[in-house]
Amino acid sequence: MHIATKMKTRTMHGITEVLVLINHPMDTGLVRSKVTHKIIPAHFIKTLTVAVNHKPAVITDMSIAISKDPLIAVKLTHAAAGDLVTVDWIDNEGMTGHAQTHVS
Repeated sequence: MHIATKMKTRTMHGITEVLVLINHPMDTGLVRSKVTHKIIPAHFIKTLTVAVNHKPAVITDMSIAISKDPLIAVKLTHAAAGDLVTVDWIDNEGMTGHAQTHVS
């Protein structure tokens, strides 16, 4: 299943900041449902990859310590105007997300 992912870039003084907003519950597996009183199973983003022109620039391993609907910022020093920036992620249940844009 594919989940909505939004991304934008902004460049200042030769540094490109990539902002990624992911619509994801990020459940820790440590909280009980207020309705059923059962533990809500862990559901979190495992890996996020940022690539510039199809070459990985940042690969992160994430965990349950990230908040719901995370906004993630990455700064790149080697991205130039017109470069293609892509973001891909996968969670512990196999759900994925993807976004891409060009550096302005």
